[in-house]
Amino acid sequence: MAKKVLVVDDEKLIVKGIRFSLEQDGMEVDCAYDGEEALNMVKEKEYDIVLLDVMLPKLSGFEVCQSIREFSSVPVVMLTAKGDDMDKILGLEYGADDYITKPFNILEVKARLKAIMRRTARKAPEETRSKVVEAGDLRLDCEGRRVSIAGKEVNLTAKEFDVLELLVFNPNKVYSRENLLNIVWGYEYPGDVRTVDVHIRRLREKIEANPSEPRYVHTKWGVGYYFQQT
Repeated sequence: MAKKVLVVDDEKLIVKGIRFSLEQDGMEVDCAYDGEEALNMVKEKEYDIVLLDVMLPKLSGFEVCQSIREFSSVPVVMLTAKGDDMDKILGLEYGADDYITKPFNILEVKARLKAIMRRTARKAPEETRSKVVEAGDLRLDCEGRRVSIAGKEVNLTAKEFDVLELLVFNPNKVYSRENLLNIVWGYEYPGDVRTVDVHIRRLREKIEANPSEPRYVHTKWGVGYYFQQT
């Protein structure tokens, strides 16, 4: 089945180029040219991934991403101005899974989108571990890719889920930020370890009653992160 992609940018030539290239690879592409239109389309239709520019009319890419995260965990990749580290960090803060800087190489865009969709489409039944794991109030459903705390579902991004799943299935094993970056994002990922810190912090804000005194995702200072129910 064709992967469904939503491309959001107010520069119509860029959208046209991306759309043509993705359709050549057999993907089904919808386009939006402002933030409001994009948000409405995500509400009305299920997509496998959203490619979202930061600078948009009506609603910014950050606002769109934040709103999407209130009801969906669809992977979001943000397009940011070259070298603007603050945009990248803000994008991750608002729930983006990845970012690509402009000007970009369309082959890189396709490779990054495909890599994320491969990881989030998720594995044959034996690989999904077809398990529900419970640790205290935390419940992790690997097949449904859902997490709940004390019976209340928590909306995680694709990457937040991947990080938590890895840690939960390897309790007490300490992963350095570099390890997590390589395992969850892949060796080809051009970002840095701050990406991991942002995701861990946002994960704690969602699953911990008190993020500064975590019950599940712990820090081993100077080494990395690990999962332990306390």
